[in-house]
Amino acid sequence: MTPARNIPRIVIAGAASSVGKTTIAAGLIAALRQQGLVVQPFKCGPDYIDPSYHERAAGRPCRNLDAWMLDDTQLLEGFSRACGDADIAVIEGVMGLFDGCNWTDERASTAQIAKLLGAPVLLVVDIGGAARSAAAVVLGCQHFDPDLALRGVILNFAGSEGHARGCSEAIRATTRLPALGWLPRDSRLQIPERHLGLVPGSEHGDPDMLIAQVAAEINLRFDIDAVIELARTAGALPGAIETQPVVHHQQGRHRPIIAVARDAAFCFYYPENLELLSEAGAAIEFFSPLRGEAPCPDAAGVYLGGGYPELHGPVLASNAGLWRALKELRARDAPIYAECGGFMVLTQGLIDRDGRRWPMAGLIPGVVRMADKLAALGYRHALALGPNLLTDDGNVLRGHEFRYSSWVRDEPLAAEGLAWQMRGTRADSPADCGGFALGNLLASYLHIHFGQRAEIARRFVARLSK
Repeated sequence: MTPARNIPRIVIAGAASSVGKTTIAAGLIAALRQQGLVVQPFKCGPDYIDPSYHERAAGRPCRNLDAWMLDDTQLLEGFSRACGDADIAVIEGVMGLFDGCNWTDERASTAQIAKLLGAPVLLVVDIGGAARSAAAVVLGCQHFDPDLALRGVILNFAGSEGHARGCSEAIRATTRLPALGWLPRDSRLQIPERHLGLVPGSEHGDPDMLIAQVAAEINLRFDIDAVIELARTAGALPGAIETQPVVHHQQGRHRPIIAVARDAAFCFYYPENLELLSEAGAAIEFFSPLRGEAPCPDAAGVYLGGGYPELHGPVLASNAGLWRALKELRARDAPIYAECGGFMVLTQGLIDRDGRRWPMAGLIPGVVRMADKLAALGYRHALALGPNLLTDDGNVLRGHEFRYSSWVRDEPLAAEGLAWQMRGTRADSPADCGGFALGNLLASYLHIHFGQRAEIARRFVARLSK
């Protein structure tokens, strides 16, 4: 075990999206684990799906490194804390290497996070339709930011070993960067996609087999020892990071229960959110709405995360016990927090892509309607329009939206029921109101990382006992 401040670490970045970062990162994690290393996985940005593969490969939770929702100190502290018992950290980037929260600077990009962590970068390049031009792509990334520790490349979708070798030679001659591995163009080594990105690991036909196949290819075609040695060049984490110990509450002390929905319909959670709620004094108990379960009778509150309720309309609609339990909790103003998919099921109905309407909990006026086109994507500044479960009136939290549905109401919502005034990251982004807040019910399309403000989890838990 390596002290967290000196943890070997490597960033798997992409020259663009869809170059195979997730497949390669998951396979590399598995290959390193096969060597007896404890691997801590990370994913840059607000992604929930890619981490599901890294978690399976590593046998431990994958953490998000979001440099927009968290400040630098919070991100470094979370990274160090997660690595406390690990031998090496593998960090998958977000989108292309330099793509962040806006068009004009590096904030929240893979490059910015790599520099913040002092981590060397391996660049994944799709060479499927390229030869010597692959070297031009790498050279451009190398010179775009000379301060970035770009130390090697991985070649993906090669037509043959000769194709990979030729591209490697061109890249080495042009940039002096080594190719530390390559993978062939092989459909068996690719993760299928759908409307929110990759199919989650929990729903893939055989994710463990996929990861094992990729790991076998990586063991065959990568210089694993060189990757480990490169990770060891990272040195100590920048800055004086003092990780806070986990708070262990006294045995026997009453800990109010937060019932957390967790299954294929509700699978988007930041691990830190649940940990922070636990550290604030709550007991976390999971239940599966898709298996017909409801919050336990002793639940003091409910957390409904995002996911894919639109794919499970008939099953969710038939869970009368869930709707009854939610209505009973709402009747006594118990805390109910819902994000995206959780928000969708609290409305009066869910209209799927086929136009079928499925009755939902009915705690929020209106229905949600799925569409074929993307309805919203991006980071959001969220101004609280009144005091709510997570924060006070006038406070601004940071969140993220990614959805194909819209909230439709027959009549405009009264001002006192609106939760947030939201706008994007650009200074000229238009403001829009959304979400529902009434008493201890807070629901919206926003995904919020509780680590951005210490009082968020404490406020939630304090409401459980009122």
